[in-house]
Amino acid sequence: QVQLVESGGGLVQAGGSLRLSCAASGRTFSGYVMGWFRRAPGKEREFVAYITWSGGSTYYADSVKGRFTISRDNVKNTVYLQMNSLKPEDTAVYYCAADRCSSCWSAREYDYWGQGTQVTVSS
Repeated sequence: QVQLVESGGGLVQAGGSLRLSCAASGRTFSGYVMGWFRRAPGKEREFVAYITWSGGSTYYADSVKGRFTISRDNVKNTVYLQMNSLKPEDTAVYYCAADRCSSCWSAREYDYWGQGTQVTVSS
């Protein structure tokens, strides 16, 4: 049974930082892309970032580029999202996802999802 468990969310003031983690278990994730998505209240789920298995390629949404950094530790089967210079508009539930994909910015490409972790940025 595949399980993705996010952690690290919380309440932070604008300009602050948080580091999200997503621990994967239940199967081998060799070759899998790991992605982060988010859903703000009243909005559609949107892409944040993804990282390839080797970690050699990363891709970010324009809204987070330069502020967020995605990384992974394949020994620990964990992916991280370092979020700096947070803004109130970053407030959302953040989800990690895993799968083999080609258009990895699309949520439709992922079969495996975590339950999400709440990030709230106060102004």
